[in-house]
Amino acid sequence: MRRGPWGIGLLCRIGVLGRLGILCGAVGLLAGCDDDEPAAAEPPPDAAPADVGEDAADDAARDAATDTATDGPPDATPPIDPVVLAAADGTALWVTDRAIELRHGDAVRLRIPADGLQLGLVPAVNPATNYDPFYVYTEAPGALPNGLAWAGAARLAPALDGAALNVALDYGAAGSGAIRFTADDDRIAARWTPPDGAPAAYFRLRADADAEEGFYGLGEVFDHPNHRGRIRAMQLELDAQIESSNNEAHVPVPLLIGTTGWGLFVESYHPGAFAVAVERPDLVDLGVGTGVDSAQGLALHLFTADHPLDITKDYFEVTGFPRLPARWALGPWLWRDENQDQAEVEDDLDAMRDLDLAHTGIWVDRPYSSGVHSFDFEPTQFPDPQAMIDKAHRLGFRFALWHTGYVGEDQPATAEFHAAAEANGYYPPQTGVVANNWGRPVDYTNPAAYAWWQDLVRRYTAMGVEGFKLDYMEDVIVGLFRARNVWVFADGSTERTMHKLFQTLYHRAFAELLPEDGGFLLTRTGTWGGQVNGNIIWPGDLDANMLRHREEGVDRDGDTYIAVGGLPASMVAGLSLGPSGYAFYGSDTGGYRHCPPDKETFVRWFQQTALSSVMQVGTSCNDVAWQPTAGNGFDAEVLDLYRVFTRLHLRLWPYAWTLATELATTGRPLQRPYGLQHPESGEHPWDVYFFGDDLLVAPVVERDARSKEVPFPPGTWFDWFTGEAYAGDEHIIIDAPLQTLPLFLRAGGIVPLLRPTIDTLAPTDEPERVDSYATDPGRLYVRIGLGVDGARALFDGARIEIDGDTVRLTPGAEFDGGWQLELLGRAVAAVEADGVPLPALPTTEALDSVEQGVVVDGRFTHVRVPADVRAVTLR
Repeated sequence: MRRGPWGIGLLCRIGVLGRLGILCGAVGLLAGCDDDEPAAAEPPPDAAPADVGEDAADDAARDAATDTATDGPPDATPPIDPVVLAAADGTALWVTDRAIELRHGDAVRLRIPADGLQLGLVPAVNPATNYDPFYVYTEAPGALPNGLAWAGAARLAPALDGAALNVALDYGAAGSGAIRFTADDDRIAARWTPPDGAPAAYFRLRADADAEEGFYGLGEVFDHPNHRGRIRAMQLELDAQIESSNNEAHVPVPLLIGTTGWGLFVESYHPGAFAVAVERPDLVDLGVGTGVDSAQGLALHLFTADHPLDITKDYFEVTGFPRLPARWALGPWLWRDENQDQAEVEDDLDAMRDLDLAHTGIWVDRPYSSGVHSFDFEPTQFPDPQAMIDKAHRLGFRFALWHTGYVGEDQPATAEFHAAAEANGYYPPQTGVVANNWGRPVDYTNPAAYAWWQDLVRRYTAMGVEGFKLDYMEDVIVGLFRARNVWVFADGSTERTMHKLFQTLYHRAFAELLPEDGGFLLTRTGTWGGQVNGNIIWPGDLDANMLRHREEGVDRDGDTYIAVGGLPASMVAGLSLGPSGYAFYGSDTGGYRHCPPDKETFVRWFQQTALSSVMQVGTSCNDVAWQPTAGNGFDAEVLDLYRVFTRLHLRLWPYAWTLATELATTGRPLQRPYGLQHPESGEHPWDVYFFGDDLLVAPVVERDARSKEVPFPPGTWFDWFTGEAYAGDEHIIIDAPLQTLPLFLRAGGIVPLLRPTIDTLAPTDEPERVDSYATDPGRLYVRIGLGVDGARALFDGARIEIDGDTVRLTPGAEFDGGWQLELLGRAVAAVEADGVPLPALPTTEALDSVEQGVVVDGRFTHVRVPADVRAVTLR
């Protein structure tokens, strides 16, 4: 059981409203508040008061400064010759007195004019003010500080300093600032500092990009993975217009990728915002509210590459490469929002095996313990939890639990832990508004509190719990309008940066306790660099329907709401996270809010999540495929289709895991936006994507739709299920009845698969009942699109190569049990294995009882050969 943080009922309890003197009824953003709600505590007595309102003179001054900085008269003097800082692989900076150009070879990828290097100056930087730059772009009344004026550099003065490039920035009366650039391999790092003593509250960068390119990255979003024309906050913001009451920025990552082949990463935990091609189609505008920390400067990183998919690797080089989850963590997983008791959990374990449903794990969601968090199992609900966990393991399941980072301050079951936290200073020294039902979070910056917490969590891991679903812990937000939501932590940090960094520390405390093979860490939140903990992101509480983000919906009582979004939002979230550094993603298949999902929603959802990095299935109505209810309308067809697509997901594991292991060398995500995979197309659909290089996925996401328009890239594409070939470089309407997922293999594509009977990756004590990869990797199946030469090396060293009419085979360290090839794209009269003709068999079932043979079944040619065969040739 869970809900999103910062619900509408909290808005008027937030102390910042009282500090601002804003009445709820007077602010449209806070619709639904009670004007008479008392304010929370005032800021610390040593904090300067936050001013309220701005007069016309302030507005005029700010507007004039901005106009001068961005639209001043052209400089008549000729520019100086460029000073060049060269990095590897064609990346370089060319700097004159007028502009900074980021180049890849001879091509200019990004241009920053001198007056685009702006500082937000205020009369005095106020430590009590929330300098959130999101308000710079949304222009919320009363949200910006009095006297704010934007100062752009009038001129640049570049000079090489050994391996570095120093650029002096002329800010006129404000003084001289600087940017120092250094090259590191194919990356360029920068530190931008304001003039000494300048009252700078914001850094703002306005750069010229290509007017038609797409823009990706920036973390998790729900509306569209291409950010063109959108404003993106890099922190959670309150928003009463939507049903969740917040902007859903749970995983903001300040990395922007342009499809012409460049990236810009802002290495800061301070609040930030990007306005991407909003003011002009070629303008990227970003701001960071550094406030009292401005003198420390702002760190930036610039990247270029031949292909935009390769930018994420540069980002990993700066922030850390992802820790891989366990192999079995990719799922499928099953969970219920509220388990009745231990017997229900064990019944679900048996049902999945008895019904031949491929699953690798199960987790138990809240409630299961005596309190949040009492680090036990409620004894009447779970009388023998060890037996339950052991049974899961016997049947080839891994076991996980829902969890948060709260002790619980007002529960008898957690009184002991609360008293210890209070007595030993394990809570933050100063807390702001707490957005949960249990109390203050543990302060993970305190080493003693961190160790204490981990000791408590070990009570579960010692029982065989191998993963956690981590929820909540979004209490630390930067504030509202100009008022801070003041938090102070044991290491001296505040909410100014801990609104992001706190999530990484929270996740790390659990990640360090997981098995050496990676475990399972499913989190709602994250920020830049957090991928090193091995997070799998789930997008929180989406709608159990097919509404798009911010589309109007009608609930079962007839009331309207503005939707967080259902299946479409889930797809977009996964596609936005991958380029942003979070390659592993799994939404609640079926949705959460407004449950239960109906038959169509559930089927279309599990078709899509079967072709995602992680498949996890569960809803807030406890729906499972084998239990029809009047609300969900499930039937035998649902169960049959569920069996097909959960097994497809598991069978694709060798393909997905190979992509996962390649993250360390390519940085390329598993799920890829169409426009990022094929930037030359100029197309940026949100509802068609790539799973690796070889699979084009076009899920049906509109209610009652029974066809799908697919924009095929150049080349030949084969329908995964029928083998039908489609010529690329055009849009084609594909029939898509409810039973069908539009899924296509490219010519030249090679997709390794597990055997059709596989049940799990985890070890089992009952191999006669459970078909496990851990028992025997078995024969490697390979789906191949012929017609274009290509090759694929697997994670274990196995290799498959298409060489004209011959498929060359090299076994690996794990896959050494023989081959079964599924060939598309060529008429076949005969097949030879190492020059010896293979016997033709009548049916694919006949292959199961022989070591070698060939079956032509419609458009598919099935070839089975033993492990020692090195070449299969088609005649």
